[in-house]
Amino acid sequence: MNRKIYVLLTDTGTIFTKMIKLYTKKPLNHASIVVDEHFNKVYSFGRRNPRNPFIGGFVKEDIREGLFRNADCAIYCVTITENQFQTITAKIREIEENKDEYRYNLIGLIAVMLNMEIDRKNAFFCSHFVAALLEDSGVPIKKQKPLSLVTPHDIKESASLELVFEGKLSSYFQKEYPLYQTSSVGVI
Repeated sequence: MNRKIYVLLTDTGTIFTKMIKLYTKKPLNHASIVVDEHFNKVYSFGRRNPRNPFIGGFVKEDIREGLFRNADCAIYCVTITENQFQTITAKIREIEENKDEYRYNLIGLIAVMLNMEIDRKNAFFCSHFVAALLEDSGVPIKKQKPLSLVTPHDIKESASLELVFEGKLSSYFQKEYPLYQTSSVGVI
């Protein structure tokens, strides 16, 4: 049985995102992985507190609220095997159960700007996390660089991913689920 997972790339328009965009010159600079078709199970490394971009780590994101409410996005889909799906969800579950041992890799983000590989134990930034999950499950991404240097744009360029939507994230939900009520579904 095959399963679908999604990669969500966003621009929330925050000051931190605008600073990253100044450097990357790319429109979408945050990456999340989505493991359900209703987009209730969305995971990344990012802000633990929406008001403070410097306190980060593993997060389950509510993409219908807060910073994501008016976000621009691109949604990509990849079809994977049940075993690949289990590999991804098991790793997410492991990280969530031990989230205090994981941290946001701000140093790694700076290393990307310097094109220096710094792979810290249990430390990720958003695109490094998504790329590692995909690679570890056997989904190839654009592999011209170490995973610790992968950007959202690199993930987007992967031949494994198919673009399914581009525009305002809120428009995707209005289009795909016009009667859908948002709810917070528990962890995998």
